[in-house]
Amino acid sequence: MDIFNIYLPVAGIEFNALLLIAIGFCVGVLGGFFGVGGGWIVTPGLNIFGFHMAFAIGTDLSNIFGQTIGAVKKHQKMGNIDWKLGLISIASSIVGLEIGSDLIIALEKAGDVGMIVRWCYMLLLWGLGIFMLFDYFSMVRKQMSEEHQKQGGGSEKKPVNGKSKLSERLGKINIPPMISFPASGIERVSIWIILIVFLFTGFLSGFLGVGGGFIIMPALVYLIGLPTAIAVGTSLVTVLFSGAYGCFTYAMKGRVEIIAAFIMLIGASIGAQVGSTAVKYIKGYGIRLLFAIMIIFAGFSVATEQFYKITRHEFFQSLAGVVLMGTALAMSIVIIYKLVVMSRKEKV
Repeated sequence: MDIFNIYLPVAGIEFNALLLIAIGFCVGVLGGFFGVGGGWIVTPGLNIFGFHMAFAIGTDLSNIFGQTIGAVKKHQKMGNIDWKLGLISIASSIVGLEIGSDLIIALEKAGDVGMIVRWCYMLLLWGLGIFMLFDYFSMVRKQMSEEHQKQGGGSEKKPVNGKSKLSERLGKINIPPMISFPASGIERVSIWIILIVFLFTGFLSGFLGVGGGFIIMPALVYLIGLPTAIAVGTSLVTVLFSGAYGCFTYAMKGRVEIIAAFIMLIGASIGAQVGSTAVKYIKGYGIRLLFAIMIIFAGFSVATEQFYKITRHEFFQSLAGVVLMGTALAMSIVIIYKLVVMSRKEKV
């Protein structure tokens, strides 16, 4: 496989071009399908395979910016983007991001901030993943119960609207000014609810040092009450702008390996189209289930990395990379398989 190795002049290392394309493709599929940037996969992945962390982050942000353009265009054609909500989320998230990054700097002066961030990251990934699994299986039990009642001559089965109880409660808060989001099916909600939700998600992004996509998508679903498909598309709008800003910042500092970014973009562009199209065929709760499984495994990868930091045993670092990249590859295969199966059924 050495024949595919290329020299990357900015990073000053040799890297396998096929590996870059494969990483880009997997992240493109996941990004288009879940509305995430994939920084939590690409950055540690590149770092484990030989990139210095600063170059891994800068190159990843460049790739995210490029792949998200195609994904946003695809979701826009499918009507999955609420631009009004997306633009408001960007403004509020930036403030939260600055607060989170300032807290990191303060903690860095006080001690080992890395360990604190990793523990918070693990708790967030596992907590969110377990909550989404619980929500999914609660929905399944509810549907089975309603189906049983219908078969027994009970009342007609009601469609599941997919809205969480928390989003319904927040929607009832009447603090002016009130605002509507017709594209998302939200007739009336307090603007303060929207601003506070994205202030919080922006804070988490700044504190954890990751793109906000994997936080924003669940927040849109469970806190604001968006349909899952629209939450995915709208989340990508935020990812697009944050990726553009991050790409510019790291490029000005000379920390973007542009050749690697372009090679990854070859796979990412194709993957983003595949992932975005799959949203059309897989129902909202199916997206949530796969997302929950993915972030739970991501949490295990972070936990394994934490063991490496404690023990300094290279086995744990390698295992963290295997878990992370294995999860991305397995999830991409599942999404592609679902896409192929569902599209064939539609043709029949």
